[in-house]
Amino acid sequence: MGDLDDEGPAQYASPPCFMHELDPEFRAMPAPEWPEVRRWRKAERARLIEGRLEISADARAAMAGLIAAGLDQIIGDMHGKMVSLYWPFRGEPDLRSWLASVNARGGKTALPIAIELGRPLIFRAYAPGDKLERGVWNIPIPAAGPEVIPDIVIAPLVGFEAQGYRLGYGGGFFDRTLAALPRRALVIGVGYEVARIPTIYPQPHDIPMDRIVTEAGVIN
Repeated sequence: MGDLDDEGPAQYASPPCFMHELDPEFRAMPAPEWPEVRRWRKAERARLIEGRLEISADARAAMAGLIAAGLDQIIGDMHGKMVSLYWPFRGEPDLRSWLASVNARGGKTALPIAIELGRPLIFRAYAPGDKLERGVWNIPIPAAGPEVIPDIVIAPLVGFEAQGYRLGYGGGFFDRTLAALPRRALVIGVGYEVARIPTIYPQPHDIPMDRIVTEAGVIN
């Protein structure tokens, strides 16, 4: 699931391109237009996904353990907190063991569900052992359970920049969802350090993460 990379015009509020801040040579250059950025994101997304799939399963498992430790560092006491995670897809960090530990420590957990393109995600309560069914892209989702509002949203990253902006899969789900939540959640992006890029060319619809966690540590 991803941000609004490939779907229509900008809709939400956040700063535009930061290339002039990253490299003084860009000060005299106009910011790329959205069609150009969209094409670039599509190519960069494919490159980054291919790169993470080349990482061995053992290495990804080790990095997932370090990412879980970073999440614990940020969140602290889990008791009473509703945490939305995700079901791992195409080499994403597999944090299902960490999800089980949230429940063991008194927290509650949920998974995001895509209803249809162009609409925000919903979140449905889920704990290990609950029945699952196939959702969009055949990603498992809870077959039943109440719809919930998370206190903490863990969002997978295809790519990311140090300013907190996230490159997702291009469907627009997370940006729409974060804009539509009835109350503010702590939003944490998780991914591998190899996914760090100089910029995603942020657009007005892109919403930055509050924190980003990789195997190398926490980015505030």
